[in-house]
Amino acid sequence: MTTQDLPLQNLPLQNLPLKGIRVIDYSHFLAGPFMGRCLAAMGAEVIKVERPKQGDAGRAHGYFKDGQSGYFLQQNMGKQGLCIDLRDKRGLDMMMKLVDTADVFIENYRPGALERLGLGYKALSARNPGLIYCSVSAYGHTGPYADRPGFGLIAEAMSGALAQLGSPGEAPPLLRMPLADMYTGIHGVAAINAALVGRASSGQGQHIDLALYDCMVSMHDYAVQRYFLSGGSDLPKQTGSGQPDSTVYGVFPARDGNLVIAAQVDDAWRRLASLIGGDNLASDERFTTPATRNAHYAEAMDIVRNWTLSQSSRDACLAALDEAGVPSAPVQTIEEVVKDPQIHARGMLVEQEHPVLGKVTLPNLPFRFSGCDTTVRTPAPLLGQDNRRIAASLGLTADAVDAMVRDGVLYNEAAVQE
Repeated sequence: MTTQDLPLQNLPLQNLPLKGIRVIDYSHFLAGPFMGRCLAAMGAEVIKVERPKQGDAGRAHGYFKDGQSGYFLQQNMGKQGLCIDLRDKRGLDMMMKLVDTADVFIENYRPGALERLGLGYKALSARNPGLIYCSVSAYGHTGPYADRPGFGLIAEAMSGALAQLGSPGEAPPLLRMPLADMYTGIHGVAAINAALVGRASSGQGQHIDLALYDCMVSMHDYAVQRYFLSGGSDLPKQTGSGQPDSTVYGVFPARDGNLVIAAQVDDAWRRLASLIGGDNLASDERFTTPATRNAHYAEAMDIVRNWTLSQSSRDACLAALDEAGVPSAPVQTIEEVVKDPQIHARGMLVEQEHPVLGKVTLPNLPFRFSGCDTTVRTPAPLLGQDNRRIAASLGLTADAVDAMVRDGVLYNEAAVQE
């Protein structure tokens, strides 16, 4: 039996690839915390640094149960929690001691904000030349928009992504998943790991400057090159639930739900045409090539739509398409997703024991290593959960820690067991 055959829970934890790497996660909401979560899953020791008494702004973002934010739980699992007032000299001194021990520092504040605290890259790299400092912001640290605030939605709108969504003449819908934040976060994971490899030979850290806007623009697989290759004359348009440049590729209604069909390549189209219209449709010259299908897009979509609506159910459509070898899938609800046997087989849901909520179930990360299990079993920290342990590890005396707790420099929520 190879490690590929072992159940995830039987894979060794000691093989986690980032074991021994210390990360300071001084970020909030999503892109930065997601980055830290990924690094923790890969074995890094991630210390989540938060301010008294609110902590990460993500803690105030729903869904809530018993005063705990599911949003925060999902993006901060596997981390240690330090809640410290950096406006107090004792708090800032402790933070600097922590920086001296770190390999990676993650932040997602507006450019310039951390310089005023003495926590910018220049100051921290002078103390710790090997430090890899990863910044996330809406527009990056350079350019005319650098000082502007922004969230994922701002980048999605600016990037041209939203302009392609929805039906012609209507306001584009929201993506309803945080594409800009998550995509930027995973770029940060890649860049940090590359910088760690580079540091192994150079001994030097570096500043990684990530912008949500940049990441969204980099995702365009077609629109930007199409614009330039056409001399600026060809722009993507809103096309609703289909894609006129890839016929047939889109969403179709059934009697009891919706499904997607991806039959834009010739072989898949012929199989689909034979299924829904027999040899006559399969040989119909209007649809025999991608160019002719695109030229008769509305007709092709109507034919397929009429067929899906003529079947007894969505599942009947999918069974027939699967039998014919046509790529298709249901448009699943979240309830269908979490009950999907494929999701369970791939370990994409993780159960954790939370000190306030008891058992919680959250989405797992998609990493699959042959030699280790990156499923994080420890929940996100309560606010200030590890204050005393981290302070002691940095050499602070018990009396000094007691004084910082008494003065509110170190803060923890009531549920933390001191």
